[in-house]
Amino acid sequence: MFRFSCLCLAMVLSGTLVTHAVSDDTDSKPQAYTDVSQAGPDYQVQGEYVGNFELNGEDTKIGFQVIALGDENFHGVAMLGGLPGDGWDSFTKIEADGTRDGDVVTLEAAEGSAVIKDGTVTIMSGDGDELGTLQRVERKSPTLGMAPPEGAVVLFDGTTSENFTGGHMSDDDLLKAGCKSKQSFKDFTLHIEFRTPFMPTARSQGRGNSGVYLQTRYEVQILDSFGLEGLNNECGGIYSLHDPSENMCFPPLVWQTYDIDFTGAKFDDDGNKTNNATVTVRHNGVVVHENLELKKETPGGQKEGPKGGPLMLQNHGNPVVFRNIWVVEK
Repeated sequence: MFRFSCLCLAMVLSGTLVTHAVSDDTDSKPQAYTDVSQAGPDYQVQGEYVGNFELNGEDTKIGFQVIALGDENFHGVAMLGGLPGDGWDSFTKIEADGTRDGDVVTLEAAEGSAVIKDGTVTIMSGDGDELGTLQRVERKSPTLGMAPPEGAVVLFDGTTSENFTGGHMSDDDLLKAGCKSKQSFKDFTLHIEFRTPFMPTARSQGRGNSGVYLQTRYEVQILDSFGLEGLNNECGGIYSLHDPSENMCFPPLVWQTYDIDFTGAKFDDDGNKTNNATVTVRHNGVVVHENLELKKETPGGQKEGPKGGPLMLQNHGNPVVFRNIWVVEK
């Protein structure tokens, strides 16, 4: 698989490679880690790696995402052109699975293997030849820590949760999920930073789940969907309605950003909707929805109406936290 030969790429392009799938079943409530220092050795392997290989005579950038699945099991996704939002062709994926043996993780597939140790991925052909190496990278959103502009409504700056009904702060001065802004907004730009927990044995909607509800009506999903397909019920998706154009989810315990430009639905004097709500969402600085029309509220949201509504941060039973939340009203 990791030979990146014409045959392998043809298999990918023809759709004959099977995408990785995991079960939603868990025997007990998964452990949720909120501190990198306590996350264990599997977390140190999970992450993003980048390097360049010679492919068909050309120097080609390769991105590689490694996802920890618990109990020393891992899944890897290699992407032609680079990582999502940084060169990936948005189509070609090559996937493999493997386990840890001491301080080495080996991911294997039919045509080769990837050996991970000390922040380096060594790609081997099926014949045992070394094809190249990838180095671990830690990306940051370009809007991380962005200061609110003059005139912005600062909802949370780490000093108090009093701007939220049901607001509670963690011991390290972060806002916990499960609250609603006391102020309502109709048309606005929102900046919000969030962090999902590390839950290696959890799967699907049980893994770092929360959501940002605009006007309490339209949910921009939050989920630890690092390395997954990028669906509407994953991070960056408009829940149940629209997939993000790209899965820009960073690994858990890494701070992420949403920068959202929102215009509410319009209604006439008789209460008939004349214009759908529209939204542009930047996830970690990359546009994943652009001027998208929202034809209805998302599941769990309040019914559409002419008035604005609060910002709601969904509590889905996972310790997702937030910081640096501010709104500029139009």
